[in-house]
Amino acid sequence: MQDTISKTQFKAKALEFFRVVETTGKPVIVTDRGQPTLEIRPYQPAERSPLEALRGSVLQFNEPTEPVGVEDWDAVL
Repeated sequence: MQDTISKTQFKAKALEFFRVVETTGKPVIVTDRGQPTLEIRPYQPAERSPLEALRGSVLQFNEPTEPVGVEDWDAVL
């Protein structure tokens, strides 16, 4: 089976494509007017917790104990 299909082909045979992805494990790309828009692939559970994934992502944290003033916000109260 092909790896790339149009939306109309997918709409007509969605369950068939789901079964193929489930059995083969190969993703299928759905296109709209020739441009890739969706990827149908098997579910893979996250191996790390969200907190573990974010650990080490803060690059700089200046003055964490200082209060935030009204002038620091973009929104008007």
